[in-house]
Amino acid sequence: MEQNTTYQAEDIKVLEGLSAVRKRPSMYIGNTSVEGLHHLVYEVVDNSIDEAMAGYCDEIKIKLLNDRSVVVVDNGRGIPVDMHKSANMPALEVVMTKLHAGGKFDNKSYKVSGGLHGVGVSVVNALSEYLEVEVYRNQKIYFQRYERGVTTSELKITGETERTGTRIKFLPDPTIFESLDFDFDTLARRMRELSFLTKGLRIKIVDERTGKKRDFLYQGGILSFVEYLNANKEVLHSKPIFISGERNAVVIEAAFQYNNSYKENLFTFANNINTREGGSHLIGFKSALTRSIN
Repeated sequence: MEQNTTYQAEDIKVLEGLSAVRKRPSMYIGNTSVEGLHHLVYEVVDNSIDEAMAGYCDEIKIKLLNDRSVVVVDNGRGIPVDMHKSANMPALEVVMTKLHAGGKFDNKSYKVSGGLHGVGVSVVNALSEYLEVEVYRNQKIYFQRYERGVTTSELKITGETERTGTRIKFLPDPTIFESLDFDFDTLARRMRELSFLTKGLRIKIVDERTGKKRDFLYQGGILSFVEYLNANKEVLHSKPIFISGERNAVVIEAAFQYNNSYKENLFTFANNINTREGGSHLIGFKSALTRSIN
């Protein structure tokens, strides 16, 4: 390989819009293999989850289609469609085509969030052969289409409706991903987890390719999660212990139940994101539990 001994201004590349995402997709979704492929679905669903956490959505539907595309529908408020003054384009188009744009930065639209409109969704858009979005808002149905992150149609009204929410359909780009074969069980596991973590949220997932379907709804939240984890174990007390509280605008929930096994099974989450490496929230829980027992 010939060594470049010069390093000049012309060597600095500026990638505009979503081109950086397509150039280095692994920086945004981890990799372009099966994990990255499934991450696309998680990014879209996470934004619907944020609507649920804010109290505006109680049902999410995911459908895996025969042509390897995916549809995610929620009954939240619907992404705003009015004109964005500084961008001079509809807010929906800003969300779908601009990185670091969305309703999670003003400290008003969402108290907590796991996904990031304008980061997650725009990345999915950039890495899709096509993406179509329908917004149900203002008693109208709005539609716009994109291809590889580029807008290919004007935002238009296609009908009227009494419902609210957002419907996103996308086909991952085969020139970027090693495979477009979504695994139903992998997605179902994550959807079950999200349903446990978001009390009262119904998540339905259907696979048109195989006919598989699952319907998750847990009114008990993480208490139901603990019962599920201990379903095939001998528990030492009949009901899980559940604790919840709020301090300094931070809401905390904890549920636990002892069983007769020798290995602990401990999960921690922040804004519905699995914090596998732990953190101060886990350290605090263990310290408080130890002090209480001792």
